[in-house]
Amino acid sequence: MGGWADLLPALGDADRRQVEAGLDEADARIRAVLRRADEYHWVHSVTNVPEWAPVRSWPAGERRRAALALHLEATRGGGQALGDAVRELAEGDVPWRRADLLWCLESAGHGGEWTDWVHLELPAVIAKRLPAAELVDLAPALAALLRELANDDFLAAGARRRALGLVATALDRATGSRVPSWLLHDGDGFGPRVRADLGGVLAAPGVAGLLGHCASLDRPAAPARWLRRFDEHLAAAGGGEAVRAICVAFVAHDGWVHDDSDLLLRGLVWALSRDGDDSATDLLARVTAVAAAAPRGAAGHPNAPRTAVAATGLLAKRGGEAPVRTLARLAATVRNRALSRKIEAALSTIGAARGWSPGEVLELAVDDHGLDVDGRLRVRLGAYEATVEVAGEKARLTFARDGAPLRGVPAGVKQAHGGELRQLRDLGKRVGATLAAERQRVEGLLSEERTWAYPDWVSRYLDHPVTGAHGRRLLWETGDDGQRWSVGLPRCDADGWALVGRDGGVLRGERVRLWHPVRAAVDEVLAWRTQLLAEGVTQPFRQAFREVYLRTPAEEATAAYSNRFAAHILRYRQANALMRARGWQADYLGPWDGGRDSEATRVFGGGAWRVSFHHQLAHTGDDPGHEALYCFTDQVRFARRDGATWQPAPVAEVPPLVFTEAMRDVDLFVGVTSIATDPQWADRGDDRFGRYWRSSVGAALTPSAQVRRDALARLLPRLRIADRVSLSERHLHVRGNLRGYRIHLGSGNIMMEPDDAYLCIVAARDRTQRLHLPFEDDPMLSTILSKAIMLAADDTITDPTVLRQLTRRAGS
Repeated sequence: MGGWADLLPALGDADRRQVEAGLDEADARIRAVLRRADEYHWVHSVTNVPEWAPVRSWPAGERRRAALALHLEATRGGGQALGDAVRELAEGDVPWRRADLLWCLESAGHGGEWTDWVHLELPAVIAKRLPAAELVDLAPALAALLRELANDDFLAAGARRRALGLVATALDRATGSRVPSWLLHDGDGFGPRVRADLGGVLAAPGVAGLLGHCASLDRPAAPARWLRRFDEHLAAAGGGEAVRAICVAFVAHDGWVHDDSDLLLRGLVWALSRDGDDSATDLLARVTAVAAAAPRGAAGHPNAPRTAVAATGLLAKRGGEAPVRTLARLAATVRNRALSRKIEAALSTIGAARGWSPGEVLELAVDDHGLDVDGRLRVRLGAYEATVEVAGEKARLTFARDGAPLRGVPAGVKQAHGGELRQLRDLGKRVGATLAAERQRVEGLLSEERTWAYPDWVSRYLDHPVTGAHGRRLLWETGDDGQRWSVGLPRCDADGWALVGRDGGVLRGERVRLWHPVRAAVDEVLAWRTQLLAEGVTQPFRQAFREVYLRTPAEEATAAYSNRFAAHILRYRQANALMRARGWQADYLGPWDGGRDSEATRVFGGGAWRVSFHHQLAHTGDDPGHEALYCFTDQVRFARRDGATWQPAPVAEVPPLVFTEAMRDVDLFVGVTSIATDPQWADRGDDRFGRYWRSSVGAALTPSAQVRRDALARLLPRLRIADRVSLSERHLHVRGNLRGYRIHLGSGNIMMEPDDAYLCIVAARDRTQRLHLPFEDDPMLSTILSKAIMLAADDTITDPTVLRQLTRRAGS
């Protein structure tokens, strides 16, 4: 047990003898009763069976000793049946003393390990019966026990909360606290912060009862009786100041909270929803955003999942822009499956109420953060001008004085405008988050057959200061009849926005749609790639250089699935993380029931199609801690939405946009996380999956690698090493001063000439910073270029691990 027992006052020998007197006889007598009642164990509480009735007439002293004997049994692990018996024995006219309490706590503190904390039942009853003055010196031990309970991750939630309440009641009597200790406890950083910052608010009359009632809500939706009782508590507390203050503190906390704090916050958002003004709506939106966000490295685990689910539903019923913008942003960022469905339903509710389609809800909800049409917000701070601006894929904060740009934050701003500086930095973070969410949302449009009226397209995708940062660098098509489309890049002149074709001609039509290469001729795709490179346009994601995946006869023959990316071996942790980053949801693989197989799913085509990527656990026999290190890939399947259900669909019926976008994602998972891309695999000294690795490092190029090859063909002539490199069907050939090399365009693996010896180089710094790349989402392209630049000057390499490989004789 923990160190809390060491903080207990000492129990004298005389008191110990008095407490333990007669326990053996009492133990034998009560055990006989329990044995006779055992046949009822699974049906009734032991105190509700006929054999227990005589116990109620035992003298108070006998019941005291029996309770102490059962408590001793509970400290060895007794179960809930003992808890029921102990409580009934201990109540009534039993003459409890302080020595009894000390003995019970001491035996509990030095007992074994428990799963139900029943050993705290008797100490809690005794503490309730003693004068508060006799508990004062127990406060340090009780506080330490409370912290231990709050951090017990193995105890069932209901049992832990009951034990927490028992200890907190005793602790509050010892300290005289007006705020129950089980509320806002030390199990997270949030509780102590609220107690420290809002002590006066929490201690106000009626607030403890109000918060206790909020924490009692045991379901996502508050029933009418709970709301009526809340109104009574609200009146007793003199209003909702505490509700708002704790919600504001949670927004400022901006992080994970304990399960108990989550329960309290769920009740508080229901309490906040009783307030109908705009400020309450704005606060509810901010609470929702923080609750639904997830800690770094735990994308599927929201900060406060219960609060997020409840707040999402409540936010859908509010008016104004804040609910739409908050939920739209969360729709693009939340990775928790249950919460994602709740957000989707909430957006549908809002759209139906306001007459918007689901896609329009997301478009109209994008926050402009007060930026002007050029993506800037300027603020005067004394003698300085601060600017928050969109710069490519990020938001940045800059400073200037008298029109001259400054490096870093001026000391005068830090000293005299600290509050404003914090607000501007926070604004920059929020703009950056919206930029990332919008990039993902707009890319998702590539799987939809979506068109816009020309004015709507201009306002939503060009004039918007955040979305426009992406939309202005994309190719769009315009037309009038829905049959003939002309493609161009957005350009702004004196007459406003227009699409400009490759020949410079202005294109105008009534409707606009996002261009996708799967609908274009090969010559058109190649021509736009050349033009984008010539103009120095870096697209927010691969569009002109996007891979295209067409159905094959083999896939149409299988009818129900595609095996195109089956039988690969992936590094599972990286693969799972990449799936989640791309918006796919999957159960984690592992050595538990149901953990051998998983299917990652994602919705495409504006919600009309669902794609499943099946994968299985790959055992190696020596996985440390039984951790899932590798997985085998399997089928890709498709399903069409049918009301609230999904119906399997033949591959031949899947729309080309949906098929190509889904298969692109799966190709990405394989291409990035396959063991074939691990440059150190060949040097591990074992042969785990060796046959697969050897067959994959030089395999035929996938569509993603084919696009990479085309990009290299356009980029290599611009490099200073252009005369030392050449492309073949699958490789980039590099002529060094020591040897020749072949870099596979799919895996990035290197073979040395003339003996085809494998060269292991772990990618380090990027050597391509000054080279303009037409897209930013292919790290393998940068890796191959960096390796080529290094190998072209192989006589300048100083890394000893690389040098040993380069100087090794052929065949050795």
